[in-house]
Amino acid sequence: MNKTTRIGIVVALLVVVGVTMALKQKTKETSRSGDQPQALASSESRPAGTQTGQDSAATKGLPRLVDLGATKCIPCKKMAPILEELKKDFAGRLQVDFIDVWENPKAGDEYHIKLIPTQIFFDASGKELFRHEGFFSREDILAKWKELGVDLTGKPAASIERATPVTADTRAKDSICFMCDGDVSPKSRVLVKGQAEQVILCSPHCYFIYHSSLKEPAKAEAITSVTDAASGNLIPATTATYLYGLDPKGRPTVAAFADKDAAAKEQQKSPGNMLNWEGLRTKELATRCGFCDRAVYPEDACTVKVAESTQTYGCCVMCGLGVAARLQKDIEMEAKDALTSDAIKVQTLNGSVASLEPKTAVAWAGGKKKEDGTWASTGCFKQAFFVNEANLRAWLEKQPTATGRMVTIGQALTAKMKMTPAQIAGACKLGECK
Repeated sequence: MNKTTRIGIVVALLVVVGVTMALKQKTKETSRSGDQPQALASSESRPAGTQTGQDSAATKGLPRLVDLGATKCIPCKKMAPILEELKKDFAGRLQVDFIDVWENPKAGDEYHIKLIPTQIFFDASGKELFRHEGFFSREDILAKWKELGVDLTGKPAASIERATPVTADTRAKDSICFMCDGDVSPKSRVLVKGQAEQVILCSPHCYFIYHSSLKEPAKAEAITSVTDAASGNLIPATTATYLYGLDPKGRPTVAAFADKDAAAKEQQKSPGNMLNWEGLRTKELATRCGFCDRAVYPEDACTVKVAESTQTYGCCVMCGLGVAARLQKDIEMEAKDALTSDAIKVQTLNGSVASLEPKTAVAWAGGKKKEDGTWASTGCFKQAFFVNEANLRAWLEKQPTATGRMVTIGQALTAKMKMTPAQIAGACKLGECK
């Protein structure tokens, strides 16, 4: 091989090396430019395997929600019906895409996700606005879009609000139960009389709800009187004999007697168990609210399942939701429409509403509006669920003294989940609840 040939070979090799290095640099620059999530919104840069069923959001000029998950992970399964509803309900206003990153792992890398499910919000131009990791409820998704300037529903957060009663409550103060706000019958009246004030209750059961709301309940027992069913006179609660029976719906009935023989005589006409004060207390405090620990009859309560096994109760619908906050666990809750008694079912996931049956169900947050515009709760007896807004309106017509506002069940749950451990510990406790 002569000198000229050798020189030619060296030059050729240098050219090949130079071209190779240039190509590598170009590839590296291309890879870096693809690191921006915004670039993935366009049809040209969308990862292969994206399941859309629609054209590109950038092409249509629509905001776009991309959910990256898998068909077999539990939170992703909870997201699936929500995505389908959004796609159906907001067709022409929102593009909703799902990408299975187990089937298409490259998409997970290209969208830079760390866990599934992840939801990414893009504006109409393809720019990423926000991303969320984990389960995200329909209500939270719509609220986030609204926060980002995209109001998909066009509806106000609460369409019903009553800051002042339609009709003033003209009942005498001593004829209104301190706990449930119901009428006090002279035949079942309970009086807790202290040195400075007195508390009037409509029944022994409402007394035990009051009792379980106190920091030192034993002190109240010594100053509590119940009505003797035979004479109508007030007698010391701790010395009375009680006839404890059941009404046709299975709800307990309690009648107090000063004389044990009078109770035995009544037992012949109205079957039941004869109990002393300690026995009655044990019965009445046997079932407690899973959130605020107040005494509750299961017949009056909403049922709450925790971790698909343990069952507890909510003394009201808001306390039922509060079980998720107190235990920091997912719940399945069933309540009744306050007007029709129709069933309303709520499932939570990670502190959000995962499913709601029926989907039209709403909540009434009984409360009083303060001067600063915020609301203070008017207590457990003033909270309710309804299968739809129409039932709430019909109920309000029958409740002219009620005040409060309509909220979504998701909003009610969110309010509970925001409570601190100290607030939860003081929930519904007289003098402590804030």
